[in-house]
Amino acid sequence: MMVSRLVIKVGTSTLTDGTARLSRRRMLELAQQIVKLHEERVEVVLVTSGAIAAGRERFGKMHRPISKSVPVKQMLAAVGQTHLMLAWEQVFDMFDVMVGQVLLTRADLSDRRRYLNARDTLSTILAHQTIPVINENDAVGTDEIRVGDNDNLSALVANVLRADMLIILTDQDGLFTADPRAHPEATLVSEVPALDDSIWALAGASRSGLGTGGMTTKLQAVDLATRSGITVVIANGTKPGVISDAAHGIPVGTRFLPVVTNMEGRKRWILAERTSGSVIVDNGAAQAVLDGKSLLPVGVRNVIDEFDRGEIIAVRDTTGRDIAHGITRYGSSDARRIAGRKSSEIESILGFEYAAMLIHTDDMVVLHPANAL
Repeated sequence: MMVSRLVIKVGTSTLTDGTARLSRRRMLELAQQIVKLHEERVEVVLVTSGAIAAGRERFGKMHRPISKSVPVKQMLAAVGQTHLMLAWEQVFDMFDVMVGQVLLTRADLSDRRRYLNARDTLSTILAHQTIPVINENDAVGTDEIRVGDNDNLSALVANVLRADMLIILTDQDGLFTADPRAHPEATLVSEVPALDDSIWALAGASRSGLGTGGMTTKLQAVDLATRSGITVVIANGTKPGVISDAAHGIPVGTRFLPVVTNMEGRKRWILAERTSGSVIVDNGAAQAVLDGKSLLPVGVRNVIDEFDRGEIIAVRDTTGRDIAHGITRYGSSDARRIAGRKSSEIESILGFEYAAMLIHTDDMVVLHPANAL
């Protein structure tokens, strides 16, 4: 079955084709596959490594910095990010497809307001038929705010966008029963229903997550994505048609099945969080919410307590019963100003508009009467 939203992570080894330079030929081959899916109305997000490698290439052999200190790596990333993005822009321009650069850190995806802003930005880029090209902001990242690797960044992005699939492209064919470089008899694991200790052991890793590279970080990314209801495929980026095959459900590499459905994972997360406030809605809005529709400001009668944009709040009917929990697009002060007003008036009242609704139906869990508080 074809996916509708796909996140693709491309590692440095794939982008350089094992050399010290970006391989334009490899990037063109990958772009061609992505464009084909793009033309089939699949929303594609590209998470790309290679900024530091591109920086080294830009400096050239004669002037390449020898030091491996963090400031030097950040300097290389600063130089390389523009070089890498230009290379991607050039190959996608050959197909008349626009790309947009997005640099992220863990802080952008851990803070609720910044999380929501990142999701809205990426969703808007996709809505305008543009392919987001994402990299970690290594030029300013510190240990406190860095994700640490683009494998886990790609899983976080897939979670933010509620993608159907995450494809991690590497220089290996997938997960093997042993390291194929040391054990020629090793065989490819084609499908993994769930991560258990035996699977972690294949990567030479434990559940403690102390590993810092290779297959370990990929399994960490798999763990996060599959728990969010996302299918993950780890495959060889040099295999012809690998992206298209994975997206169309053709066996390639190692496929990791989601532990829960995408919606189940999201519901569990919303329900597990403590609500920061609540809104009282009229009967019409309450029925709309129970019917699976978004909560518009026109149906809000009262705003209770203080909360920020991106926090989880309760939706209550006129009897005070909780009928839903959801992520609010507006903080309490703004919500009070637009309560009872039409969506078309939001911008004139606030001077800006995040969305036409207070809570989007995709960000809301309706509570059955038996579960209502």
